[in-house]
Amino acid sequence: MARARRLHSAERQASNFSRVREAHQTEVAEDYVELISDLIDVHGEARAADLASRLGVAAPTVAKTIRRLSELGLVESQPYRAIFLTEEGRRLAEVVRRRHVLVRDFLLWLGVDAETAEGDAEGIEHHVSEATLRAFARKLGRDG
Repeated sequence: MARARRLHSAERQASNFSRVREAHQTEVAEDYVELISDLIDVHGEARAADLASRLGVAAPTVAKTIRRLSELGLVESQPYRAIFLTEEGRRLAEVVRRRHVLVRDFLLWLGVDAETAEGDAEGIEHHVSEATLRAFARKLGRDG
């Protein structure tokens, strides 16, 4: 016999959904700045065409998102030129990268295969709370 599911309070549930909606709003910006940072580290520059192919989106989508990131003060770009991170963009990319590595490494610690852990970390990294990240770090012996 199936066990009845218990609902949380409306306030708690609304708070949880609000946190998820906020994470969705920042997810695209975080993915872009992380990828731009990676491309600059490996190739010395990030180009819109590279972003489009690696994110699986169309060039106009990249252009629109880069404009929005520029308005947020995260990137600097000119038409048909490379895209660069501002200081604020570099800081965000580093935070996202650390979060990604921690989530991926925790999944690996659990026994998840490397390919799956990498893919799952890409989604989880945007939705995991700081409290959960601290717990992951403790389990991995990264309390410092």
